[in-house]
Amino acid sequence: MIQPRTMVKVADNTGAKLIQCFRVLGGSKRRYAQLGDVIVGTVKEAEPRRIVKKHDVVRAVIIRQKKEYGRLDGSYVRFDDNACVILEGKSREPKGGRITGPVAREVREKGFEKIATSASEII
Repeated sequence: MIQPRTMVKVADNTGAKLIQCFRVLGGSKRRYAQLGDVIVGTVKEAEPRRIVKKHDVVRAVIIRQKKEYGRLDGSYVRFDDNACVILEGKSREPKGGRITGPVAREVREKGFEKIATSASEII
């Protein structure tokens, strides 16, 4: 459950470390983002001399969330942190080349094939 002002870790190699969400895309009354949803946020912490700089406004897709997510088969999935992957502009392609940590299966189901294939582990 990601909402505006939530701090989200970045799980790729673009150089950003932490993003603060300020918009959940998908409708004017949309409050929360879940696995596979796109958010707009600003970079709060970043490594020097990398692709993404501090204060950049970026779009990102949620790949992990702390709040348990109910699946259609009746099971639940929950992670230790809230994490995202930065996207290239308005496309569904990741900006970085490598993704760290596990990725939820819902990311592939919502159309982010390249993120799912470059992940080390899909849960």
